[in-house]
Amino acid sequence: MASLLFCGPKLAACGLVLSIWGVIMLAMLGIFFTTHSAVLIEDVPFTDEDMEDGPTALQKIYGLYNQVGYNCFIAAAIYVGIGILSFCQVRLNKRKEYLVH
Repeated sequence: MASLLFCGPKLAACGLVLSIWGVIMLAMLGIFFTTHSAVLIEDVPFTDEDMEDGPTALQKIYGLYNQVGYNCFIAAAIYVGIGILSFCQVRLNKRKEYLVH
């Protein structure tokens, strides 16, 4: 029977810790971007043409804020998947310790 275990216990634990931190950080960034936090304006990819449109410039900037926020939520979801995979690897490594060969 083929084993689904493909990484060791330390790598699995490291992946689990990093994915938990990634989910927390990216979810918070996503929230702050979707609420249009002024502190994060440097991370919004807008050009000079976006600022020259007059009354619609603010709506374009808000749209870019929302786009970056959604990207952060997507990345957090990917980290959730990696965290689940790492958790399964931790469990498989623990089960392997108890098996007698």
